[in-house]
Amino acid sequence: MSANLSAILYLVSGVLFILALRGLSSPETSRQGNLFGIIGMVIAVTVTFLSVSNFSSGFIYVLIFLAIGGSIGAFIAYRIPMTAMPELVAGFHSLVGLAAVFVAISAFINPAAFNLGVPGEIKLASLIEMAIGAAVGAITFSGSVIAFLKLQGIMSGAPITFKGQHLLNALLLILIVILTIYLCSTQSSNLFWILIAVSFLIGFLIIIPIGGADMPVVISMLNSYSGWAAAGIGFTLENTALIITGALVGSSGAILSYIMCKGMNRSFFNVILGGFGATDQNSGGQNTEQRPVKSGNADDAAFLMKNASSVIIVPGYGMAVAQAQHALREMVDTLKKNDIKVSYAIHPVAGRMPGHMNVLLAEANVPYDEVFELEEINNDFANTDVAFVIGANDVTNPVAKTDPQSPIYGMPVLDVEKCKSVLFVKRSLSPGYAGIDNDLFYKENTLMLFADAKKMTEDITKNL
Repeated sequence: MSANLSAILYLVSGVLFILALRGLSSPETSRQGNLFGIIGMVIAVTVTFLSVSNFSSGFIYVLIFLAIGGSIGAFIAYRIPMTAMPELVAGFHSLVGLAAVFVAISAFINPAAFNLGVPGEIKLASLIEMAIGAAVGAITFSGSVIAFLKLQGIMSGAPITFKGQHLLNALLLILIVILTIYLCSTQSSNLFWILIAVSFLIGFLIIIPIGGADMPVVISMLNSYSGWAAAGIGFTLENTALIITGALVGSSGAILSYIMCKGMNRSFFNVILGGFGATDQNSGGQNTEQRPVKSGNADDAAFLMKNASSVIIVPGYGMAVAQAQHALREMVDTLKKNDIKVSYAIHPVAGRMPGHMNVLLAEANVPYDEVFELEEINNDFANTDVAFVIGANDVTNPVAKTDPQSPIYGMPVLDVEKCKSVLFVKRSLSPGYAGIDNDLFYKENTLMLFADAKKMTEDITKNL
């Protein structure tokens, strides 16, 4: 395939990726956006294969591993439950970062294969690009592994901090810059391996101090890192499609992280630099004293809802775990038949990743015009009869507004306590992902419904 035709087709794939991002910005057009992305990637991969002039005997191995990797990815994506989607995304980010590291290593060891020169005499621009790509890729890999472990529950979701942590991170970042400069002047293989090792280390250190409440921002941030890693390697390989795709992913991930930080009243730079401003998880917000709560059953909940004129549904990760979105939709349809106004309130970080609750509700065919973000609906709680909180915890915790020592202090929360009645569906009084007790459990107007979210919702529907 000629270079001009390849460039044109890469440009077409880039345009399709931009259209994909545009489509994914709205639930109504998300399927179309996914389709554009798929077509763009098929074009990019096909052009890359056809651009290879000499098909060596080893090329068959590329096809074999492509088939193996594609099959594994398709199988995982097909079988993965929605509750595990954040872990899947973190896992995929780690693989993107690791791929960038492997490509950089290949280019450094055998630069002639990439038309970058010979060992010890690699083009300066290419050496800078591969050093940056390798560093960002290594940070993305180790950071994503820690995010996966936290999301999976293998590692505690609480911030892991120690004295001098931020100073150590700053020194390691400076060391990476120094190593890159010396690598470019000496082209020493030892410096290259040290650079990668230090990058792996700082990726680990950046993520461990970030608590569970900020994990959705971490997922978005790592998405951005993976994009920049891909873009850096794209420059090394002189691959237009990889540069465009990486830049799109990197910039869109960074913008989403900024938007989420703004919505959570968090400092964007504090988060991306690794938990600056994080508080000790045990320093505040914890109330170990046994406090009385009012508990009820499905019949009590149905009675309150039947006598309400308006209900706001607040979904959270517990709904995802119980796969209760379809049962919830059925309950809401029953309420509507009784002329009860129903809306859904979505917190920016409800669930474990950006848009988690929106995807679940869309899966249950909940009308998009009934779903509202925090800033659109928060003032409505004071004029609402019943708030039905199904599996949401930290995003409804009033302590975020009252306790400066709490790890979620300053984060805007849904003002469900202002409703006349709050129905809180939860298995127990255990704390949420941020690891702190929820004062909402003990409010006078809160009725706790201790049960599996799906079963409780189905029982309420029967009573309605």
